[in-house]
Amino acid sequence: MANQFYWQLPTSGDARYGDATRQRRGEAADPNYPVFGSGVTDPRQNAFNYYDYIHQVTKAADISGFTGVFIPDNPDGEEPWIVAGYIARSTQRLKLLTQFDASRGSAVYAAKNAVSFQRYTGGRFAWHITEGNSDEHTRKQLGDFVPKEDILARIDEFITVAKGVLTTYPFNFVGRFFEVQDGGFQGPLSSREVPRVYLSGSSDEQVALSAKHADVHVLEAAGHETIAQQIARYQQAASTNAPEFALRIDVLARETREEALADAKRFLGQTGAPIPKDESSLLWPGFAAEYTGANASLIGSYDEVAAALAAYANLGVTQFVLAAVPHFEEAYRVGSYVLPLVRELTRPAQKQAA
Repeated sequence: MANQFYWQLPTSGDARYGDATRQRRGEAADPNYPVFGSGVTDPRQNAFNYYDYIHQVTKAADISGFTGVFIPDNPDGEEPWIVAGYIARSTQRLKLLTQFDASRGSAVYAAKNAVSFQRYTGGRFAWHITEGNSDEHTRKQLGDFVPKEDILARIDEFITVAKGVLTTYPFNFVGRFFEVQDGGFQGPLSSREVPRVYLSGSSDEQVALSAKHADVHVLEAAGHETIAQQIARYQQAASTNAPEFALRIDVLARETREEALADAKRFLGQTGAPIPKDESSLLWPGFAAEYTGANASLIGSYDEVAAALAAYANLGVTQFVLAAVPHFEEAYRVGSYVLPLVRELTRPAQKQAA
């Protein structure tokens, strides 16, 4: 199976190496405010908005050879399902891995939305279902009052109901959080492809939930030895029904390691973050987490980063969720210079240029 590569969309703002501050890149609160700072303005004004920028990042991922785009859910960002609908027609190939949590309402309504996405994208829609914000106060601000200890049980029921109404008629279910009587879709809405389900987490309960429902389990960035141990653990828990594994990790790749380190240090210096004392490691924890949500970033030359990704693939990772700031420019760089190397290292007989 060929590896799949997803490029993350910046649904809650981007950052630039010029000053490493968050930029909407096409959107300002005050239409008279110069978007790029004093003395440098955007002549497009409101004719170019943030959705246009997201569209540009999507096209960059498409042109540079990514399999799909990952649309993250952030309380302060754009709504992932709306973004997915907006960009769906801008590409006929990219898969749409859309993140959301199961607190947002009816599993039946979510399934109906998925039917429309699948029909009009040719089955390119996928669900990354999360537990939502870990802070209880923030969850209540978002209208979610389910106790934290019940969230996984709600996700379990959510997926059960959504799959049920997508594949069965009549479908009946009575649970703690959802209830359906003689449900299911008929006519053109029936017998549609169920979105692939992506889950994440490392607790025993999360592992068990993935073993039951996940098509793909998303692992957070960590060293190769840790990832190998996690994969073995999931495979043991899932027995004969083990999911595929995706790795969410950032990348900062340049022609040489020296150039990559220089850009990494500049970015950290601009953000006020400490520069690691040990620069020998390719994996830098927390490097751009504030902007991308990923635990760590691979920082090195194109060859070094590609070799590290290929090593993850050899451990059993089949999908990669990649990101870097700024998302637009880096999509071209990673797609053009890193992905072909990874494909060459993992499938030498089927070298694929981006």
